[in-house]
Amino acid sequence: MLEMGRERFEELVGDALDGIPVELTRLMDNVVIFVEDEPSADGPELLGLYEGTPLTERGEWYAGVLPDRITVYRNPTLRMCATEAEVVREVAVTVVHEIGHHFGIPDERLHELGYG
Repeated sequence: MLEMGRERFEELVGDALDGIPVELTRLMDNVVIFVEDEPSADGPELLGLYEGTPLTERGEWYAGVLPDRITVYRNPTLRMCATEAEVVREVAVTVVHEIGHHFGIPDERLHELGYG
């Protein structure tokens, strides 16, 4: 497994967020982004996870709810990458993929667009 400290990995997540056009980030609403080392032990080996209600499904009922949550997982990413350059690319893809879910874009379409 590639060695990379949590602080550096969090920087890469921040860089990936900075690379998203401001026109899109302005549209993001009630969502927070976390970095965790591992996904749930009883789940699949995920690189990222979106939990919440996509913008496309929010209606008048959507008020006073906890923020949506995007989590990027450090160790699975480091296990699949051999170099820091690969980590940079994979983090960027993962961040865009999970933000895509926030906008209501399904996995199939994200894969077609190269964010899978």
